[in-house]
Amino acid sequence: MSRSYRSACVLVLALALSSVYAHGQVAPPRQEDSLCFAILGDAGTGGSAQRRIAGQAAAAHGPFPFEFVLMLGDNLYGDEDPDDYARKFEQPYKPLLDAGVEFYAALGNHDEPAQRFYKLFNMKGERYYTFKKDSVRFFALDSNYMDRAQLQWLEKALREDDADWKIAYFHHPLYSSGERHGSDEVLREQLEPLFVEHGVDVVFTGHEHFYERIKPQKGIAYFISGNAAKLRRGNIGQSTITAKGYDQGYTFMLIEIAGDELHFQAVTDKGQVVDSGVIHRQKRESSILF
Repeated sequence: MSRSYRSACVLVLALALSSVYAHGQVAPPRQEDSLCFAILGDAGTGGSAQRRIAGQAAAAHGPFPFEFVLMLGDNLYGDEDPDDYARKFEQPYKPLLDAGVEFYAALGNHDEPAQRFYKLFNMKGERYYTFKKDSVRFFALDSNYMDRAQLQWLEKALREDDADWKIAYFHHPLYSSGERHGSDEVLREQLEPLFVEHGVDVVFTGHEHFYERIKPQKGIAYFISGNAAKLRRGNIGQSTITAKGYDQGYTFMLIEIAGDELHFQAVTDKGQVVDSGVIHRQKRESSILF
């Protein structure tokens, strides 16, 4: 990706988007080079809400040319025949796919494991996998089956990587104020020690059909973004862990990483920014074993 393309991301996230969307603003980073991506969770219905969010994402890609999209699971609800892949993924996101935007999927509880063989999900046949973009390493996990083999793989992958940013994404939230599901405490016991020990900076999950930004837990930023096509209105309960919640509409996220800063926006299907801010990366010593 060229420096000029990345610079465009930096310049327009606050300036162009703030002129399009009705609420919220993120100050542009001070550095020229940045990595831009989007996030969709629980998106695969093929319905009108998904198409509205897809339309907003496509509109945002003009002024904010993000390179790829993280999919947080429940990528296809219901049947998963070839025409379902077309109706619930290829058609809604055709403008982004035509523009060369890549999608990197994690599996949700409504997804068949065979999705990992679908070329456009970029899973390369694996239930869990990792990839790197510039100075950012991404870890896509299968939170449906957090078995010993996956945990051992994750510990090794985290320990051996020296990326500036480490971002994990998967379906079930470790922390949630949702009255329907709430926090997955068993999964938290399995994953959080590894995240803390090996310097994971940010975690994105779905499953809950709303948007929630969790107050930092043990130095890690947690987001729930599970309302790109389904909504559980009024489901965020009273909680001491919520930094910002939105359960009145559908959202997706735009992310920009520039140096030690991660800028985020949660954008609705009406083009409103309902949450925004900056996360500062915590410096850490390399944990690589030589």
